[in-house]
Amino acid sequence: MFDTVLVANRGEIALRVIRTLRRLGVRSVAVFSDADADAPHVREADVAVRLGPADRSDSSAAETYLRTDQILAAARRTGAQAVHPGYGFLAENAGFARACADAGLVFIGPPPGAVELMGDKINAKEAVRAAGVPVVPGSQATAPTDDELVVAADEIGYPVLLKPSAGGGGKGMRLVRDRADLPTEIAAARRVARTAFGDDTLLLERWVDRPRHIEVQVLADAHGTTVHLGERECSLQRRHQKLIEEAPSVLLNAETRAAMGAAAVRAAESCGYTGAGTVEFIVPGVDPDSPASASTEGVRDFFFMEMNTRLQVEHPVTELAIAVADPAGGRPRRLDLVEWQLRIAAGERLTFGQSDISFLGHAIEARICAEDPERDFLPTGGRILVLDEPQGEGVRVDSGVAPGTVITSAYDPMLAKVIAYGPDRPTALRRLRAALADTRILGVTTNTGFLRRLLAHPEVVAGRLDTGLVEQTARQQPALLASPHSPHSLHATDAPHATADATDAEDAPASAHLLYYAAALARHADLTPTTDPGGWTDPFSLPSGWRLGGAPAWTTHRLRTPGQDPVSVRIRSITAGNVTDPTDIPANVTLEVEIGLGSGPVHRARAVRTGDRLHLTVDGLQTTFALAVDDSPGLAAGPVTWLGIEGDAWPLHTYDPVGESATAAAAHHDALTAPMPGTVTVVKTTAGETVHKGQPLLVLEAMKMEHVIAAPHDGVVSELRATAGATVAMEELLVVVTPAEDGAEPAVSGEASATGVTDPTDASPAEVRS
Repeated sequence: MFDTVLVANRGEIALRVIRTLRRLGVRSVAVFSDADADAPHVREADVAVRLGPADRSDSSAAETYLRTDQILAAARRTGAQAVHPGYGFLAENAGFARACADAGLVFIGPPPGAVELMGDKINAKEAVRAAGVPVVPGSQATAPTDDELVVAADEIGYPVLLKPSAGGGGKGMRLVRDRADLPTEIAAARRVARTAFGDDTLLLERWVDRPRHIEVQVLADAHGTTVHLGERECSLQRRHQKLIEEAPSVLLNAETRAAMGAAAVRAAESCGYTGAGTVEFIVPGVDPDSPASASTEGVRDFFFMEMNTRLQVEHPVTELAIAVADPAGGRPRRLDLVEWQLRIAAGERLTFGQSDISFLGHAIEARICAEDPERDFLPTGGRILVLDEPQGEGVRVDSGVAPGTVITSAYDPMLAKVIAYGPDRPTALRRLRAALADTRILGVTTNTGFLRRLLAHPEVVAGRLDTGLVEQTARQQPALLASPHSPHSLHATDAPHATADATDAEDAPASAHLLYYAAALARHADLTPTTDPGGWTDPFSLPSGWRLGGAPAWTTHRLRTPGQDPVSVRIRSITAGNVTDPTDIPANVTLEVEIGLGSGPVHRARAVRTGDRLHLTVDGLQTTFALAVDDSPGLAAGPVTWLGIEGDAWPLHTYDPVGESATAAAAHHDALTAPMPGTVTVVKTTAGETVHKGQPLLVLEAMKMEHVIAAPHDGVVSELRATAGATVAMEELLVVVTPAEDGAEPAVSGEASATGVTDPTDASPAEVRS
């Protein structure tokens, strides 16, 4: 075994590897960019080395985690004997693997030749086809031209899927259903592939309707033994982005499981593979009217898709669900795949065979990412104010963040993984849903609550999965995936102005109202002054609304959440009959008040704050929110109140109608602003150009996701501030489109400027998260 190993990665995978190294007694070396100087993986490692230019601060991946020379220098400086690449960055870079060998370092992964072969999807398909592994019908040329791709599509038949040959995980993949769209999609896919992988070679495959994405984990030593560790179902995806993974798959019967496992072993052996790897297959799904059943006899069709020559993000589900028999007849043991990567790289043999491996229970993983499901999953960012990770029986968390961590657009948006294990699938599902509800992240909007609701989807519970289920549900049954507490649901179905027309004041308030009530009461409590050293509080400084000879006055709190109209919450004290009554209020407790949204029904409420929890009681029903206030310097609108519940979290800002009116008057009503922080990769227009509604104007990329900004109406580009390669902040002005004089449509302004992002059905952003 090695004495010292350098981990050439960041975030949760770096922490994951470091913890195994510590358990094995191996010294760990971390590397970091300036942006990650205080990151958890840096603090956890035994020693850490900075990456980046010596004369300036540049935390981009290109200048840090992708710099082979700096990583090798860090290894030499710290006496490392081996390098673990994690996943992403240089993990599947054959050149990096060779550079490690040339430097006398062990690359903890497969041989460079295997990385190179399986990294070229065209040659990989031919190699596994020759080994007897079934493949999806597709283009045969090594580097097909645009015309050859069009011809291949005509031969295969539509729909077809374009894929970068050198890439993986979904980046640059394009589904094309209409022949007329193919040339445009080829150009877009080549551009993404060239930018992401430095190689714009594409391949084309037949698209399988209702496909299920099922992959097989393989493990091979350098002494001729290769085994598979069963499958993982990865069908719950959004635009090729894996969301939920589980093992085993409910679709496979014993015959298909054995056949896929054997095919995966043949694929690994065809390239001389060693270490941990994953062979991915596409499996045609079943008709939704015919429930999926593992009891179906015979081997189902399955097709090789690609091989990932590294550890996968979702490897924990295999670690929890697979067991290896004890030769002495004792309890089966679980595997640590990172440990076996290390042992194999150190020259050790596998100590078990295929017959020793079996599934024992069920495991499911959810990926928590910095993205906003209510804004078409746009990347988010910010500083984590509160972080509560779930605990409990059968729950595991692989996290790369901590309170105070700043999330930027420079790297992948995945923050953590929550994995649940149970003796059966229903137990694992229940545990994971509960764990996600107990996950509290304030300061950064995430997809945690969305994942919890997805796991409760009737089709998911029944195991009737396919890679299009999430997007189909979002289009046809969005309420299934929406939070009842979301301000979006309030404005969509129960706008504040409509509340004034309510006639039954006895009705319980909507869940979305409770969010605004909690924020208003938290701010209301903050208005209470602190007592002086003698314990006295000036009664006239209290927000009690006391008035001489009359009922208490209403105190109005005006609040706004991003992308939504502002609302007003009215609060009036019930007990302030005397000016001295409110002076004995315990800290962080409000007396019972009357509260209402806008001019709508009034309810009785009170709130108690304990630490970072706010316990809100409205009409006798208590709801608990996680609470934090971001009072960082430089916030234009002042402190931001963050509230979270059941995995979801929202920022609530103070709304100043006077200030907002002044800002709106100064802003151009036809301005398109950045819907997320990111980098402008392509500018498709020029100042003075006449454009049409929906015409792509520029492409913005953040966290490995590409977004097209389109013209909101017919008009002329009167101002263009965006330049290719420029980094932009959220809501930064990009382009102004002045409406055409004749037949002009209403201009987009304010928060609605984000709708300049084209609908997914018009231009599907390319995404990747392996």
